[in-house]
Amino acid sequence: MRHVLSILVENEPGVLSRVVGLFSGRGFNIESLNVGPTLEMGVSHITICTSGDEQIIEQIMKQLHKLITVIKVVDLTHLQAVEREIVLMKVGAEDAKRAEVLRIADIFRCKVVDVSPDELTLEITGDQGKIKAVVALLQRFGVKEFIRAGTVAMRRSMQLAD
Repeated sequence: MRHVLSILVENEPGVLSRVVGLFSGRGFNIESLNVGPTLEMGVSHITICTSGDEQIIEQIMKQLHKLITVIKVVDLTHLQAVEREIVLMKVGAEDAKRAEVLRIADIFRCKVVDVSPDELTLEITGDQGKIKAVVALLQRFGVKEFIRAGTVAMRRSMQLAD
């Protein structure tokens, strides 16, 4: 099962290496990893997407809590959360196809961030389902380049009981 872990850490050298080392040392794969500073000085936020059963994830979370530089760990998998990814995608868009590519981009609220005579570079932001749908529709135009950033996730403010 796919899990999204939200980890607050002290922003100091070697923290990311130690966090990632917990996964690699136990043979667990990281599907995506996103790291960035928070508004609090000296604190960073790590979002890790991984797969495993509940027992494996529980073990990883216990090990993460043991690291001195880890402030907080939350498994967002069973919580209401907002998840987003960003993709930069260069798509073939010669004259005859350009209008259709732009129409698809508009429907999915993609941004055109670069233009050339035969290509468009699109910025696609959304959840995994949206990105998968856009990519599927645009592949027939020829994907020249594709860069996908890892998931960022945040617990929703309003947590309603199921």
